Amino acid sequence: MGALCSLPVGALLNRLPNSSATVGGSIMLLGAFLAGVIAVLRSTDPAASGLRAGFIGGAVAVCTLAMRVVSMAASDMAAWPLSRVAFWVVASGGVLCVAPLFGLVCGRIGGGLTNTVVSRLVSGTTES
Repeated sequence: MGALCSLPVGALLNRLPNSSATVGGSIMLLGAFLAGVIAVLRSTDPAASGLRAGFIGGAVAVCTLAMRVVSMAASDMAAWPLSRVAFWVVASGGVLCVAPLFGLVCGRIGGGLTNTVVSRLVSGTTES
């Protein structure tokens, strides 16, 4: 749910001047944050929701990268050396390993922020 909600926000961020926001990045960060918010409101674990959104964002980023690399290789029509292929495979694996961690952190931040706001609204107290 958070991944789907982050797509319009990511598109708006990409329209800003000098912005290089990507779909995978917006799902990984914003989607995980929103997934943490939704998870707290539904009484589930925000970290797990953020982790899943981060993995989805990483998978989208790797698929986008793979499509770009394949189109670049097809237009170049030259055989790639083994070292270049190995680099892209290792880099894609690294993205798939790191993306859930970003999602986990952003999901916890979203969940913690929501808990704080909801607890203050319910108790009716404000700090000066």
